[in-house]
Amino acid sequence: MARSAPALDEAVLASPARGLTFPQGTALYVGAVLGSGAIALPALAARAAGPASLLAWLILVIMSIPLAATFAALGSRFPDSGGVSSYVRRAFGANWAGLVGWCFYLTVPPAMAAAAVFGGSYVAAASGGGTTTVLLTAAGLIATVTVANVFGLRVSGRLALFLTAILVFLLLTATLAALPHADAGNLRPFAPHGWTAVASAAALLVWSFSGWEAMTHLSADFRRPERDIARTTSAAVVIVGALYLAVATVSILVLGQAAGESAAPLADLLALGIGGSGNVLGAGLALLLTLGVMNTYQASAAKLGAALGRDSALPRWLAPGSESGDVPVRSVLVVATLAGLALLGVAVLHHGDPVPLVLLTTGAFTTVYVLGSAAAVRLLPRRSPGGYAAVVSLVASLALLTTTGRYLLWPVLLAAACLLYLRRTGRRAAERPDRE
Repeated sequence: MARSAPALDEAVLASPARGLTFPQGTALYVGAVLGSGAIALPALAARAAGPASLLAWLILVIMSIPLAATFAALGSRFPDSGGVSSYVRRAFGANWAGLVGWCFYLTVPPAMAAAAVFGGSYVAAASGGGTTTVLLTAAGLIATVTVANVFGLRVSGRLALFLTAILVFLLLTATLAALPHADAGNLRPFAPHGWTAVASAAALLVWSFSGWEAMTHLSADFRRPERDIARTTSAAVVIVGALYLAVATVSILVLGQAAGESAAPLADLLALGIGGSGNVLGAGLALLLTLGVMNTYQASAAKLGAALGRDSALPRWLAPGSESGDVPVRSVLVVATLAGLALLGVAVLHHGDPVPLVLLTTGAFTTVYVLGSAAAVRLLPRRSPGGYAAVVSLVASLALLTTTGRYLLWPVLLAAACLLYLRRTGRRAAERPDRE
């Protein structure tokens, strides 16, 4: 008997030939977490805590293990493009799910803008340009990842695989080439700003590890989510943890006090290791890192926006593209537009300084971690590895939340706006006459 068109479409979408593979998924995951943190945060953390910032890096790497395991367990058990928002809906209801979705969806655009500015700063340092060079490069990065994601996850996955392979090679090159210039004397004094500064550095470094939740929005797009999500997570944790610790340690040992004063620490390491061309190579590395994280975050946020539209937590105009294998073009373009506006705000209000956007982002993403971990405690079997990881993850996320300070105001404002929107749309739905 001949199949109907809808049945045929479903069979095609379910085919193993479509969707993310283990290498593509790992590349997207590494790109989401590693990203621009490697090019900007070593300097900012060193400025805050000196060599003691290495403790903050180590703490964040250790804390990321249960966090990543928690989201992997949720993604394997409940694959859905709504990601953390879907898990929170299952555990606590629509209002809390809407809050998580809004926190992620509306924070990704300013995060993309900040990451793009970090990449643009390296280009400006290599070319001798100024703020205009930074902003034009940032705009070009936003446009590039938007085009990639409009063409769908298969294009984005291949792009991420290529970018991540080059990225890992260049990061290893930077650290190994500069290592002969290391001086253990640069570790003294170890805590020049006191031990409490480690907490301040950790607050900044949350940006570097934002991304463990991003792949949950793509969990339904894996060919074999029940197997590949766990493998992808394990590989990403090892790669990201090793590279972050290597870059941060070598930066301190080689650059010393200058590590906290450098605008382009990786370029400085490359310049020491291979000579004058290091600044140019550093700019290329910065662009690759930035493209990787922006590519994954836009893909993840776009899928989430479509899922939120599907679930009426955002306008239903965004809903097309929420199904596995579909491209959420409308949501991709909305994320790109908001990122462009955030970039304009950086240019006008902060003279090209993205640090306020970094701290705003960490406050929102830490809130997502807390709610996602709490949902995992409720949804995952208690006596399972995922259940144990969820408890540890919740405690760790609450500890991180205490370091974000006044930047928690952003998720509070988003929560208020989300609840007003849901109440208004809920009242409209209740008042709409039944025409069926």
